[in-house]
Amino acid sequence: MCMAIFAVSLAACGSSTDSGDLGPDNPDVAAAEAFVDAFYSFDSNALLVELSMATESVPTILFYQGWAEGGNYEIIDRMPCEAVSETGVNCSITVKDDLIGALGVGVNVTDTFHLTFSNGQLVSVTNSSNDPEIYYQAQEWVEENYPELIEMPCKGFFDGGPTPGDCVRAMVQGYSAFAASSEFPESHQAIE
Repeated sequence: MCMAIFAVSLAACGSSTDSGDLGPDNPDVAAAEAFVDAFYSFDSNALLVELSMATESVPTILFYQGWAEGGNYEIIDRMPCEAVSETGVNCSITVKDDLIGALGVGVNVTDTFHLTFSNGQLVSVTNSSNDPEIYYQAQEWVEENYPELIEMPCKGFFDGGPTPGDCVRAMVQGYSAFAASSEFPESHQAIE
């Protein structure tokens, strides 16, 4: 009897699907990897399947997918997704894109998706990025100096707008204008 209890206890301790498992065998990590696959497939229908229970995240993440496709995001380094809590998984992907390219600052940016799960279902996705400060300066400059360039294509900016690809292409045009302007910081000029 004691051996049977010990065997059952040992098996329970070795289970890799416990909700508290923060390792790569956590089913939420596998689901997060599937989300990243769907995002970078640039297939909105595939992404919507992954977001079926994360409805509040759909407008932002779907817009971001269109933005990434329109901005020619190219994966440079896809780090494995990792569980950061019992309900949270982070996925970091370093990309090369047209926006940073337009600025000519010679860096690649890492985007991180923060996914929240409940009972094995993806219920929320947000994202963050380590964009350099010059990226935000360029965005502000475009908004101030070329509002007509982005007004229509960027309607619903990161909130379900209908033309994220057109928006990012307009921003790339504006970022190029900023990089060529006298207001572009000298410390960032001519970086290849």
